[in-house]
Amino acid sequence: MEFVGSHILSVDQFDRKGIEHIFAIADSMQPYADRIRITRILQGAILSNMFFEPSTRTRVSFGCAFNLLGGEVRETSEIKASSLTKGESLYDSARVLSGYSDIIVMRHPESGSVAEFASASRVPVINAGDGPNEHPSQALLDLYTIKKELNEKSRSVDGLRIAMVGDLKYGRAVHSLLKLLGLFKDITIHLVSPPDLKTPDDIVQQLKQLGHAVHATDSMEEGIHHVDIVYTTRTQEERFPSQTEADRYKGLFRLNQAIYTEFCEPNTVIMHPLPRDSRSQAQELDDDLNTNPNLAIFRQTDNGVLIRMALFSLVLDITDQIHSHASPVTWFTARRTPNY
Repeated sequence: MEFVGSHILSVDQFDRKGIEHIFAIADSMQPYADRIRITRILQGAILSNMFFEPSTRTRVSFGCAFNLLGGEVRETSEIKASSLTKGESLYDSARVLSGYSDIIVMRHPESGSVAEFASASRVPVINAGDGPNEHPSQALLDLYTIKKELNEKSRSVDGLRIAMVGDLKYGRAVHSLLKLLGLFKDITIHLVSPPDLKTPDDIVQQLKQLGHAVHATDSMEEGIHHVDIVYTTRTQEERFPSQTEADRYKGLFRLNQAIYTEFCEPNTVIMHPLPRDSRSQAQELDDDLNTNPNLAIFRQTDNGVLIRMALFSLVLDITDQIHSHASPVTWFTARRTPNY
């Protein structure tokens, strides 16, 4: 795909060659994320972080990625802090905000809203999640994490066996990741969910048409057996018609160390797009897994900064200039190499 000046709205934009290019750029960003080197290539550039739904990791990591490249970040973190509450249209918001910015990252609770906004924007827009629809950068960082975890075992993504567990109906990270996995070869996918929260049929059919093996079950013990990755997700309670209905599904699938030991292969990697719901009635990923070396959830979050730096680099066409503007870090910095 052509990255320079492009909106990043859907994983449907990517082909395998483009994904591998993003990953190669992400690899090259490691010294900056680890505070070994600094670069000011985006000095003077402004990112508008427009988040109209709650976010911690995505919002902060996009801002961190832009700062690490030398740029400035301006944020709106909820709808009530914007003129959308006064009836302003997405079109008008896009025309105005794109005049203040060099690039915009946007999250919105309605499917298709970010694409609508982007159609009126005068600068590139990156989709940070549009309702239950898509989350392209999360899918990229998840796939990047899968690649790195498998590489540690001298494996590739081709031939991957993965279990997706939890709310697969409303989980936009799941939808986007499944679409990206479809670009690879010989993937086996176990879809573990209650029947009412199953993966959308169009995504399942697409995977099957691409020749991948897809198995659906409501048994977690069955689904997590003989896989390389267990990718679990919380109940997306904000997407349900009522809190009462969402509460019916909390805690149905709980992965803890005892279940992992009994049903998973010894080196099965555990992933989660976060946040994990640590409340007593939920706990889809138990705290007793925190010391399990195969728990990759914090490596995922670290990888998110690398992927988002790579996207900014490609869209703003600075990839070939970053390292020529680099210099050593001059302050004390804690060792950031993961020890988990």
